[in-house]
Amino acid sequence: MNTTNTEQLDKAIKKLDIEPGTRHFYWTMFKATFLISAFTVGGGMVIIPLLKTKFVDEYGWINDKETLDIAAIAQSLPGVMAVNASIMLGHRMAGLAGTFITTFATVLPPLITMTIIAFFYDLFAHNEYVQMLLKGMQCGATAVIINVAINLVQKLIKKRQLIPILICIGTFIAALIFNVNLMYCVAVDALIGLMLLRDPKYN
Repeated sequence: MNTTNTEQLDKAIKKLDIEPGTRHFYWTMFKATFLISAFTVGGGMVIIPLLKTKFVDEYGWINDKETLDIAAIAQSLPGVMAVNASIMLGHRMAGLAGTFITTFATVLPPLITMTIIAFFYDLFAHNEYVQMLLKGMQCGATAVIINVAINLVQKLIKKRQLIPILICIGTFIAALIFNVNLMYCVAVDALIGLMLLRDPKYN
C-alpha cells in the first residue's frame, strides 16, 4: 500500500470515527463484505457496482481506480471472482487479518444459501415464484452494472482520456460482437495498459 492510499484510508476511517484494528473496524468491514456477497446475484461482475457503492461512495476506503484494478485482477485470477476481490480488498484494508475477515464474510452468504437450498432442493428447483424472483434479481443486477459502466465512461470522457476510452470500446466490441473470451480481453488490455498508460495523467 503506497503513501497516497494509506493517507486516503486514514482520512476515510477518521471520517467514519472508526479506529483501525478495533472490533468495530473489523465488524464494519465484515458486515459490508457480507452484504455485498449476499447481493452478488447474476455473476461475479455484479460485485463491481456493489464495491463502488459501499467502499467508494459510502465509506471512501478505496477510489474508482482501485475498484477497477481489484475487479480486473480478480477476474484474471483462477477461482471465484468475488472471493478473489475480497482477498485483495481485505489485504488492502487491514493486511492478513483483513484478508481472513473479508474472505470469510464473502463465503458465508452463499454457504448459508446453498445449505438451505440443499435441504429444500425440490421446492426451489420447481417453484415458479422462486424462478421469477431470481429472474427479477438478475435483471436488477444487470441494470446496476450498466449504470456503473456508464458513470465510469463518463468520467473518462470528462478527463479526455482517449486511450482508456478506446480500450473500453475495443473490449466491448470484441466481447459482444466477436465473442472473444473475456480472459483474453483482460490480458490484452493489461498489455496495452503496460505499454501505453504509463503517463501519470492516467492514474
